[in-house]
Amino acid sequence: MTSPGTSLRFVKKCFRQAKRDLGNSLLRDNVGKHIMKCPGQNSRYWKPGAIFEVKCPECGHEVEFFKDDTTRRCKKCGHRFVNPEMDFGCASYCPYAEQCLGDLPPELLAERDDLLKDRVAIAMKRYFGRDFKRIGHAANVARYAEQIVKEEKGNPAVVLCTAYLHDIGIPEAERKYNSTGVRYHQKEGPPIAREILTRLGAREEIIDEVCDIIGHHHHPGDEETLNFKIVYDADMIVNLEEHEKDKEIERNRLSEIIEKKFLTHTGNRLAREILLGKEK
Repeated sequence: MTSPGTSLRFVKKCFRQAKRDLGNSLLRDNVGKHIMKCPGQNSRYWKPGAIFEVKCPECGHEVEFFKDDTTRRCKKCGHRFVNPEMDFGCASYCPYAEQCLGDLPPELLAERDDLLKDRVAIAMKRYFGRDFKRIGHAANVARYAEQIVKEEKGNPAVVLCTAYLHDIGIPEAERKYNSTGVRYHQKEGPPIAREILTRLGAREEIIDEVCDIIGHHHHPGDEETLNFKIVYDADMIVNLEEHEKDKEIERNRLSEIIEKKFLTHTGNRLAREILLGKEK
């Protein structure tokens, strides 16, 4: 049961928020459009449960939250922590997320990036349509990349988005050049990946790095980022796995390739486990 004090605080909060909502509804931007207001953050749709108390994870003191607070600072110890009841799922794709939520703490940005990869996987499947061979290849690369990135401590958002989209230029390469050749799909992939990631609301730094890797993912340079190396190794494992099924590579030759070509320790070890049965 809600206490009278909590109800009064709720009413006061809603009154202040209503004044801001009214002001915002009258504002227009420089092209004459109304400022966007997310209904989920509009106090007119709130219920009394929108005000609640949470124990500070540092000192245990009760800290009052309103549902639209992204963070609050404990008045007793000064520790600032995130709103445990706020769902930031929409922030993984909404183009107005920063306008709506403001600057998010690092842990919430990480959550947003983590949600992004799932939407990228869906977008990849829609783009390839009924090309189940390409879909399966990308999904397998992402599966191995996820294992490698955890041990190598790379950026999961960059690595997994790249893994899903690394061959996204193949259909356009086939259309333009009647070829799936590496140089063609590496050329056509980045613009398509950029469009997909921009539409899904990815951060600019993620988009730039993903597109850079896609543009030369078969051709490592002398100095590459850890994220590139992880994607390269994951793709190499899948490519070798596919060739092995067709009996195109003898076992001794396969061992030599693994020894020479892989760029990360985890990728090398994983390749040996998968392709050579944990042979050292």
